[in-house]
Amino acid sequence: MPKKMPKKIRLPKSPARTTVQQRLAAARKGRAARLKGVKARVAGDRKATHGALPQWTTAEIVEAFRRFAAANPTPRGELAHINPFTLLVAVVLSAQATDAGVNKATPALFKLADTPEKMIKLGEAHVRDLIKTIGLYRTKAKNVIALSNKLIAEHGGKVPHDRAALEALPGVGRKTANVVLNIAFGEPTIAVDTHIFRVGNRTGLAVGKTPLEVEMKLMAVVPEQYRLHAHHWLILHGRYVCVARRPLCEKCVIADLCKWPGKAVNSLVQIGNANK
Repeated sequence: MPKKMPKKIRLPKSPARTTVQQRLAAARKGRAARLKGVKARVAGDRKATHGALPQWTTAEIVEAFRRFAAANPTPRGELAHINPFTLLVAVVLSAQATDAGVNKATPALFKLADTPEKMIKLGEAHVRDLIKTIGLYRTKAKNVIALSNKLIAEHGGKVPHDRAALEALPGVGRKTANVVLNIAFGEPTIAVDTHIFRVGNRTGLAVGKTPLEVEMKLMAVVPEQYRLHAHHWLILHGRYVCVARRPLCEKCVIADLCKWPGKAVNSLVQIGNANK
């Protein structure tokens, strides 16, 4: 008689993996947490602003980024670009403007000028006309032409893989340099914009009074294996979930880890019962 095949042994899921799956499922169904009343939310924001939230543990930080990675393994920046030069231009244009607004204007611009040489040939007046739907377009057009000239004069028309050289370009600050270093060159930098600044302070993950302070704290606490994509995960989280006026805590994958007192977390038991 043929031997019976042994039954497959199913190993139990690790607690960490189970938590990730359950929390992601709860967030997708809008059951991760509940917002408290307006007064409690205002008080929570005030407390966060003063840096009075509890500290995250190392294990909590690892768990948060594990969930971000599970929900979105390969995050991407939302600014449309063709190459490092067009990325640089797009980020310069995005200052005090939305990515969506920039993306409406840049296709026509980049179709005509996707190199510094072509941008200079296009001329400031033409650039200005193409980006006039973007805030501060006059200053930005001037900066785009100026940085194109400097790239040709000092870097052979190439975008430099160097922070100091990037920050020396017209219209380029630390945040812009960090975005270019991260997306164009794969550097594990974190560009702190208004969204990351809010997420860092509101959650208590990285509290600071300035973007640089928040950046330094994030660089110190984000686990190395998650640092390359941390910039994107945090921006997307702030842009679509941890929004300014009314955070969508019910859809937040890290609601139970976040230290903001303006929400009440649904336990996994409650979530399980709601699914029955």
